[in-house]
Amino acid sequence: MKIDIGRNEIIHFIGIGGIGMSGLAQIMNNMGFTIQGSDLNRNKNTDRLIKSGIKVYIGHEQRNINRATMTVISSAIKKNNKELIASKYKKLPIIKRGDMLANIVSLKKNIIVTGSHGKTTTTSLVANILVEAGLDPTVINGGIINSLKNTAQLGKGEWAVIESDESDGSFLKLPITYSIVTNVDKEHLDYYGSFAELKNSFGNFIKKTPSFGKSFICADDADLKSIINKYKTGNSLTYGFSNKSNYQILNVIKKINHSIFDLKINVIGAKVKKIKKLQVNLLGDHNIKNATASIALALNLGIKIDIIKKALKKFSGIQRRFTKIFSLDKKDFYDDYAHHPTEIKAVINSTRQVYKNRKIVCVFQPHRYSRVKLLKKEFASSFKLCDQVVLCPVYAAGEKIDFNFSQSNFSKLIAKKSGVQIININNKNELKIFFKKNLLDNEIIICMGAGSISNWIRQIGNELK
Repeated sequence: MKIDIGRNEIIHFIGIGGIGMSGLAQIMNNMGFTIQGSDLNRNKNTDRLIKSGIKVYIGHEQRNINRATMTVISSAIKKNNKELIASKYKKLPIIKRGDMLANIVSLKKNIIVTGSHGKTTTTSLVANILVEAGLDPTVINGGIINSLKNTAQLGKGEWAVIESDESDGSFLKLPITYSIVTNVDKEHLDYYGSFAELKNSFGNFIKKTPSFGKSFICADDADLKSIINKYKTGNSLTYGFSNKSNYQILNVIKKINHSIFDLKINVIGAKVKKIKKLQVNLLGDHNIKNATASIALALNLGIKIDIIKKALKKFSGIQRRFTKIFSLDKKDFYDDYAHHPTEIKAVINSTRQVYKNRKIVCVFQPHRYSRVKLLKKEFASSFKLCDQVVLCPVYAAGEKIDFNFSQSNFSKLIAKKSGVQIININNKNELKIFFKKNLLDNEIIICMGAGSISNWIRQIGNELK
């Protein structure tokens, strides 16, 4: 007799086009659940779900949940959402995404990757190594892994590799076997209230890693070091450039398309004490650290070094992480998800290190008024190593327009703090005109932001070409 879990359920995802929601919806669909959902706009994620047979409604309407027996929501869904109100009226079970994810992965051995920055890349690297090792993992990621052509994959193996979002505290709900913490930064303070409370949550996450598992923590992050000292669990290992790291990065060589480095292993009982000439197809110290976290974890799973090296060499990246979109008349256009000062500096610095003599133009679309207001000084100082900044209007991401915010004043602050030439534009068409009239040969143009800038640059590329 075959028993189908959730056979009679029709599970409706409000905001199914979001990167996290779409991945979970895809996994549950592949597991055999009946999934449907809605989103305000059509995007790559909704297109991918539709191709896999999931019903997706464009626009939020009460009638969309007529057949639904359960509703899944993300933290981005407002209380006045029509479908949420209708779900409450119908007395449907309403499950938060984090809770549903925790339920789905509860029967797996889970590798949970978290941190303010770098978790998508690190998750992808870990997944790539496990795939190469033949472990066929389930993967739920915050970005499209190029080798999978998807954000999620349902594997037949016993392991799951999960990117866990700290933005709403849901990362504390997931069952953990092994964990990676990349860093901690001033993000999502609207939810936590203070940086101290955010750090406490990361400490509680590290404490959740069981005694038979391990938590791999970046030793180069000062705030993480203070957390480690406060929450001494005895089952954490560190990685980074620090000579006090259990997995210490040495002898870095930076090439245009990849990085090479050695790894010194300072772990009691480790069979190997040094690994030479590890190569990963990523740029920047931040990505070398992400790769090191994945290596350390893989070694603790017993994966052989030659498999790890092969997986890193084959790694083809993640979309929207310094992704080359097109070239035009000796000018190269890149797309990057960077929307926080730390991320912006990391992208520009890593680009400058390998392209020393090329002009770097950063097109920046700020994401959320609240983030810009909280970190405006940090943003303004982020562009020191580029040559020119093209500043776009703020992408509100669901926030109300802040009429007190002045793009002109913000651009002046960037010019003052970073010492770069800055151009203000008001829309996509003005950006296209700027590209036509002002760019020179041999320039690198990096378009940054978590909003519509990615679509803008692709559309402009098609028009210019």
